[in-house]
Amino acid sequence: MATILLAGGAGYIGSHTAVELLNAGYDVVAADNFSNSSPESIRRVEEITGKPVKLYEADIRDNAKLAQIFRENSIDAVIHFAGLKAVGESVAKPLKYYRNNIDTTLSLLETMQEAGVRNIIFSSSATVYGEENPVPYLETMQRGVCTNPYGWTKAMMEQIFEDAAKADPMLSVILLRYFNPIGAHPSGRIGEDPLGIPNNLMPYVTQVAVGKREFLTIFGNDYPTKDGTCMRDYIHVVDLAKGHVKAVAYVLGHSGTEVFNLGTGTPYSVNDIVNTFERVNGVKVAHVYGDRRAGDLPEFYANADKAAALLDWKTEKTLEDMCRDAWNWQKQNPDGYRNPD
Repeated sequence: MATILLAGGAGYIGSHTAVELLNAGYDVVAADNFSNSSPESIRRVEEITGKPVKLYEADIRDNAKLAQIFRENSIDAVIHFAGLKAVGESVAKPLKYYRNNIDTTLSLLETMQEAGVRNIIFSSSATVYGEENPVPYLETMQRGVCTNPYGWTKAMMEQIFEDAAKADPMLSVILLRYFNPIGAHPSGRIGEDPLGIPNNLMPYVTQVAVGKREFLTIFGNDYPTKDGTCMRDYIHVVDLAKGHVKAVAYVLGHSGTEVFNLGTGTPYSVNDIVNTFERVNGVKVAHVYGDRRAGDLPEFYANADKAAALLDWKTEKTLEDMCRDAWNWQKQNPDGYRNPD
């Protein structure tokens, strides 16, 4: 079976993808500098699957270290998860984001070229559609004007991959545009473990529910949506991880660049998330409404028909599953990976 290198493999999506790849029979090599992750997640991936992961502590911008990883392993394909991802921080520290995110991509492509590895899957984002495109988003739409440096790094990296694939007809590139991944592995052993104050909705909800935070602020309740709160395409992280397994099978027999949306196609509001979380878990989430947050769109969601047709992939988990699994992880791990059992 093929060997897959996960760059940034110890993170939230990387660790869940490692589980699904191992369960599908792939061998997994993970590289991570643990700036926003923990080696404990990989130990738990091995626990869940009963299979080993070869783990390297490495900064993906380090060409020499990357070259060593490629020398020591017969890599068939790379999944590029390595990157900074906090929208607010990217606005405050744009140079940090441009340097880190773009450098990881250039280093990976350069090292792959030297090693003769020709297959890569990139962890992109729906943010590349910008503000101009109508919903639901289709892969055929032009990239839009991004609202923050994080989004711009994703758009720029997509362009880098497209240009590299044009220049090298042997290069096979899959750009996966994620929508809003939430939830955790049903075992409760791996999940989302943000450092400091969460930037995303669900970990904030779970931290309020577990008593780590006093209340949730919902930014805006006067949007032109069904209940006035923003609507997003939330996808269970296990469904998202399974999309990567399908993408690996596709990238190995493909050349050029292909773009896929990974989303459910069904938007839910912030109020939907809070109400469903409270209902399925029997806990209250204290919340207040605040002003709108700059750059937030009223709603966005995917058209995922292309992934269904070409990857034979579609989501299976419900919003109830997402809320139940997120709470199961938080209850079992109130401090995330910081105080492992």
